[in-house]
Amino acid sequence: MTHDTTQDALLDLLSSGHGGTLVTLKQDGRPQLSNVSHAYDPDERLIRISVTDDRAKTRNLRRDPRASYHVTSADRWAYTVAEGTAELTPVARDPHDDTVEELVRLYRDVLGEHPDWDDYRAAMVRDRRLVVRLRVERVYGIPKKE
Repeated sequence: MTHDTTQDALLDLLSSGHGGTLVTLKQDGRPQLSNVSHAYDPDERLIRISVTDDRAKTRNLRRDPRASYHVTSADRWAYTVAEGTAELTPVARDPHDDTVEELVRLYRDVLGEHPDWDDYRAAMVRDRRLVVRLRVERVYGIPKKE
């Protein structure tokens, strides 16, 4: 088996920043795009995104979990599209439930420490937040030139 350095370079672009575009499918089949923040775990090939329960992207993923995630390099010459099947956590219902704990980990991975974790936890419940977990099944794009 040969090692695919192009795929590695495409996956590395997911780790180089925290912003991208989540693409879900509307009921009529057309794409719905949302600019979001993400954390990527290269060991699990997993993209995690915080969303609210009442948004189009969440409704779309409940109906059809196929999704794509697009990121670019700072100069926009390189890009990666990661495709996968999304899994949604339960909606946050208690400041210390498993969903809120995952949202805390996600926040730390993207932004570091929060100045008031109690307030953050309460906001996650109030906002009816949950986590989209997109396991990367396929990538394509143009890798950064070294």
